[in-house]
Amino acid sequence: MSKVLLALTTAALLGLSGCASTQTASQPAAKPTISAEAQAALSAAQADVKAAKAKNALWTTADNALKAAEAAAAKGDSETVLKQSKLARDHVQKGLAQLNYPMLKVGD
Repeated sequence: MSKVLLALTTAALLGLSGCASTQTASQPAAKPTISAEAQAALSAAQADVKAAKAKNALWTTADNALKAAEAAAAKGDSETVLKQSKLARDHVQKGLAQLNYPMLKVGD
């Protein structure tokens, strides 16, 4: 009789432990979101960086700022997205303006 009771108790405990693990695995984690203003700034910065890259005028600081903005967007940090997107756009504008500078010839 005690062996049967032990077997039933063991089966019941194993069954309950299986139910507990399936309940926590079914809930997906929520993805962080950013504000609409930050999303617009990020999209504009991405477009500007793409245009500068096409003209070979992309500064590494602009590219790094865009990467930082994208990383902040993945974390849901709207303030950092705005700051880094603005920095990226500023450096892209300066890089494109640099294309209009006269060529410097060394040795003439």
